[in-house]
Amino acid sequence: MEYTLAIYLIGMNLLGLWVMYADKRRAVKKAWRIPEKHLFGVSLLGGSLGTWAGMYLFHHKTKHWYFVFGMPAVFFVQVALFISLFANK
Repeated sequence: MEYTLAIYLIGMNLLGLWVMYADKRRAVKKAWRIPEKHLFGVSLLGGSLGTWAGMYLFHHKTKHWYFVFGMPAVFFVQVALFISLFANK
């Protein structure tokens, strides 16, 4: 189960990184944007580290307080859940 979870989290974080890159690129080109709820959705589904890293790698959404505080908050909640699930093993 741990292996499957690790593969899932790696995939979701790569997806999180990619969606931040794609949305930033679309913003620069003034093209259709990825909705913010989808960016947060990827984060909530396990891609929080990737979306958080993407914010700063691509300088995207760093002026929105709900991203600046929300992405790290989601990440730390997920880390706490992960620790609580696997600390007893």
